[in-house]
Amino acid sequence: MKKGIIALSPILVFILFYLVTSIVAGDFYKIPITVAFMVSSIYAIIVCGDKPLMYRINNYSRGAATEQMMLMIWIFVLAGAFAYSAKQMGSIDATVNLALSLLPPQMIFAGMFLAACFISLSIGTSVGTIAALTPIAVGLAQETGTDLAMMIAIIVGGSFFGDNLSFISDTTIMATQTQGCQLNDKFRVNAFIVVPAALVILIVYFFLGKDTAAPQHIAAVEWVKVIPYLSVLLTAICGMNVMAVLTLGIILCGIIGLLTGAFDIFGWFGAMGDGILSMGELIIVTMMAGGMLELIRQQGGIDFIIKLLTRHVNSKRGAELSIATLVSLVDVCTANNTVAILTVGGIAKQIGDRYGVDNKKCASILDTFSCMVQGLIPYGAQLLIAAGLASLNPVAILPYLYYPFVLGVVALLSIIFRYPRRYS
Repeated sequence: MKKGIIALSPILVFILFYLVTSIVAGDFYKIPITVAFMVSSIYAIIVCGDKPLMYRINNYSRGAATEQMMLMIWIFVLAGAFAYSAKQMGSIDATVNLALSLLPPQMIFAGMFLAACFISLSIGTSVGTIAALTPIAVGLAQETGTDLAMMIAIIVGGSFFGDNLSFISDTTIMATQTQGCQLNDKFRVNAFIVVPAALVILIVYFFLGKDTAAPQHIAAVEWVKVIPYLSVLLTAICGMNVMAVLTLGIILCGIIGLLTGAFDIFGWFGAMGDGILSMGELIIVTMMAGGMLELIRQQGGIDFIIKLLTRHVNSKRGAELSIATLVSLVDVCTANNTVAILTVGGIAKQIGDRYGVDNKKCASILDTFSCMVQGLIPYGAQLLIAAGLASLNPVAILPYLYYPFVLGVVALLSIIFRYPRRYS
């Protein structure tokens, strides 16, 4: 028990340090999140294990530079280069003008949420959706005078709709594989939970957007400058790898920018460089979080959670609640919903089989709760990339993340009230 608590304590140190210092300062922007992770990382290296110091540092470094971490960092680099190239070339302004000309002001919130839901459902990834839509959301917030954190939260929330439901989402594939059920069966169960939550939020955004002020002047749409974003969205929907999608966007921005005189070759290089540098804090946080969480895993923190939660299960409802809690806590510890499902999938299958939980419902619980938690942790890749592209503190976005919160409430109610009945 004591060893497990010590293994998990770096997360508590991070949360307490960040919250307490921010509350004392009276401003969450006063304390850089990188400093909070530095403090908790140093603490993790000190308390995790009795091996030599360099051994612990090397383990930390391996966690910071895993294949998954480096893939995320590459996506951040390309997203930054694309966003700044598109901004310098005028692609963002042109796309914002197109959106403003197509959507009435009162439909901006609902329209952006629908766009994020549709794109994420099509491409099966929340990170790709956020990378594509966040720069547009920033422009729309500036043009309509709406709260930037609110607009970014709409995109983040909608991105998890598809991440949770899409047939090609890695979380969907992992959840069905670990529970031994078909993708379409899990989709049917998931739809009963996810769609009502999305409809509630869509209605909320419609009413919240009713008083959105119309921009005084909408410039004429420069259609040639919309091409990079349209290409990014269409190729992503067609299933192209997110890194290839962003690379294509960067190349198109460069070609169109050079042809239209928006910049010269060195201006394009400068824009890409500025974009990559803007991702610096995000990359540092990602690596420090990866290193700290690897030390927690090595010291048995995740195993401790699994054993603690599976000791007192004695009913079908209790089994489902334990599975939901299990995957949620492991996601907090790994900051990766796919890894969380992979980690607890086998245990969840055993719990489900023992207490008669439908494997389709079990897969749905794993996917839904992991996506819900992933959408609410400020050190997850999704919130970090959204905050990086919008130049915001990720904590500033948290109060506006209505969809992940409502999704979690609906999913919890589905367990308590045995819904949907057919699969409960």
